[in-house]
Amino acid sequence: MSSLEALNHSLFLSINATAATPHLAIVAGIVTAQYLIFTVPLLMVGLWLQGGHPQRVLAVRAVLVTVLALLIAQVVGQFWPHPRPFMIGLGARFIPHAADSSFPSDHGTVMAAVTLTLLLGRARLCGLAMLLVGVAVAWSRVFLGVHFPFDMLGSVVVAALAYALLVPFWLPCGEAVVGAVERLYRCVLARPIAAGWLRA
Repeated sequence: MSSLEALNHSLFLSINATAATPHLAIVAGIVTAQYLIFTVPLLMVGLWLQGGHPQRVLAVRAVLVTVLALLIAQVVGQFWPHPRPFMIGLGARFIPHAADSSFPSDHGTVMAAVTLTLLLGRARLCGLAMLLVGVAVAWSRVFLGVHFPFDMLGSVVVAALAYALLVPFWLPCGEAVVGAVERLYRCVLARPIAAGWLRA
């Protein structure tokens, strides 16, 4: 075992819950691990519906960075499969999960991609809030035994790579993409927009 993998295992065991962990802590971890990810679509919808054009630009960019990051994560997982802790009999698992590659974490990738886009898009308050949520989600998935700490660090690297790859295409094409999404939105939801229920 390499020194990095040994460190990964050691950090995992220092975070992973055990049979002696209070039940309330396990429940809190499960809620955090499985449900806080829904803050991402809620935030994107909120930025789109309540914000002006700059917020809509940010929302579309965040979604595209996230999609690209998840695609990269899938490629990494296919070409460099890494077992989850429970697949090698390490620690304890408290939520069900498929026995697939752990690196990088999909949950971590989503949270990192959105957080990075918000912070670099100067939406610092939203970005910092998502950073706190992302750290909580990352910790909880290690705590519950379905990921290693390095899976989460890998997610941040993948998100940063996705952001860097998107920027050269976004600069000349971003406004056109957002404009197309806005036209689709106004067409599909024309009635509630006309009724004043939604912002045009």
